[in-house]
Amino acid sequence: MRHRLWHNLRYDWPLHFVLWLLNGLPDNVFFLRLRGWAARPFFGRCDGDLRLGRNLDIYQPGRIRLGKHIYIAFGCALLAGEVIEIDDEVMFGPYVVVSSSNHTRKNGSFRYGGVEESPVRIGRGSWISAHVTVTAGTTVGKGALIAAGAVVTGAIPDGVLAGGVPARIIKPLDLDTDV
Repeated sequence: MRHRLWHNLRYDWPLHFVLWLLNGLPDNVFFLRLRGWAARPFFGRCDGDLRLGRNLDIYQPGRIRLGKHIYIAFGCALLAGEVIEIDDEVMFGPYVVVSSSNHTRKNGSFRYGGVEESPVRIGRGSWISAHVTVTAGTTVGKGALIAAGAVVTGAIPDGVLAGGVPARIIKPLDLDTDV
C-alpha cells in the first residue's frame, strides 16, 4: 500500500498534472518537445529528446523506460502493469495502445479475474503505425514497421513489415536502403 502511494506521488500524479496543464497546446515541434521535456522526470527512465502529443493516457509511468529520440503521437495509451521498454528512435503513430498486462477470467467473468503481466519491448528505430495494439509479452525487433491497425502479440523479428490481426510478417525490409 505504501509502495503504491509512493509511486502515485513520485510518477503518476505529477505526470498527469503536467500533461493536463500542457494538453491545450497544439501539436507542433516546439510544444511536442516542451511536453516531452516536462514529462521526462516522471518516467522510470528517459534518455532524452522525448516528444509527446496531446491526449495521452499513461498508466504507471515509473515502469516505462524510454530511450533517446522517442515520438509518441496524439491519443496514445501506454499501460504499464509490467515494464514497457522502448529503445532509441522509436515512433508511435496516433492512437497506439501498448499494454503489458491482460485480464484473466474467474468464475466465467473477466470482471473479477486476476491480471497477468508480462513485459513489452520495442526495438531501436521501429515505427508503430496508427491504431496499433501491442499486447503483453510482445517483443518488436529493431527497425520493424508495424502496419496501421495491427494487433501485435508474441515476437516480431528485426527489420520486417508486419501487419494484420494478429500481426504477421508481410515482408522483410531492406535494411541497407531507405524506403
